[in-house]
Amino acid sequence: MAASNLDRLNQFYGRFTGADHVLIVINADPDAIASAMAINRLLWRRVTNVTISNINTITRPDNMAMIRLLDVTLIHLSKIDFHFYNKFVIVDSQPVHNESFADIEFTAVIDHHEDSGCNVAFKDIRPDYGATATIMTEYLRAAKVKLSTPLATGLFHAIKTDTGNFERKATNADIRAFQYLFPYTNIHLSRRMEQVDLRIEFLEYFKTALDNYILNQNRIFAHLGDLKNPDVCVLIADFFMRINTVTWSIVSGVYENRLIIVIRNDGLRKDAGNVANQLFGGLGTAGGHKNMARAEILFENLKTKVGTSDQKATTHWIIDKFREIE
Repeated sequence: MAASNLDRLNQFYGRFTGADHVLIVINADPDAIASAMAINRLLWRRVTNVTISNINTITRPDNMAMIRLLDVTLIHLSKIDFHFYNKFVIVDSQPVHNESFADIEFTAVIDHHEDSGCNVAFKDIRPDYGATATIMTEYLRAAKVKLSTPLATGLFHAIKTDTGNFERKATNADIRAFQYLFPYTNIHLSRRMEQVDLRIEFLEYFKTALDNYILNQNRIFAHLGDLKNPDVCVLIADFFMRINTVTWSIVSGVYENRLIIVIRNDGLRKDAGNVANQLFGGLGTAGGHKNMARAEILFENLKTKVGTSDQKATTHWIIDKFREIE
């Protein structure tokens, strides 16, 4: 018989004492941040100290807004003195997912991705769940914790984000957690975190895209040249999909000597992930889902095919590649 959430919570609590200094290590995104907030709350007054540490550099505007609006304190792993901590927790990831986790002896792992077989004192991995935040909501309910507005809002936002507003994989557990969190959530804060996806320096790329796009058979293409942040390709590709006649949006740019190609479609056409793999998989990494995909190709591999990162040359090469699927 499967363990209840209260059983799991008590097993989790059993791994800690009042003398412990706990480090929560995350690859920061909304689900990881909210789940770390929940662990911090669960261990409040049960251990001596809890610190949340991120392994990644946080550059996405929505993640930065979440941290600021919910007043979350994160310390980058490079600034952590490991001698100060004796217990380590990882949420929304597993030790094999990143080399930064490799040398840490974790006490507990809580995640919703496929089980990689990690050997830890406490493990709760539920790959059928849409978000780790759902698991953490169940823990908080089992602990009868009174939710603060920032914690509830963070978990609410995380479930929305990881399930794509329930358009991606989700279970009844995700729906129940969402419904439970709703009365405690500040909807205005949640909406603000969702909508903050632009940085002022991104506007120059929107201008480049609007000045140089090519519309070809209901497909819109734009190459942005050298990028400071590849996330802008996603923003512009999504932006172009708002045009009523556009069925495919393909936006590219060069970042760290790699050609980044972001693909979106209306979900009614060919599978975008398969198309990305078919057209670009032999040159680099490529794949995705039915209506969204991405490819990354070392620019060195393209010199004989494109020869330059010039907007027109690169855009026309990508257009020619897409003619292969007509």
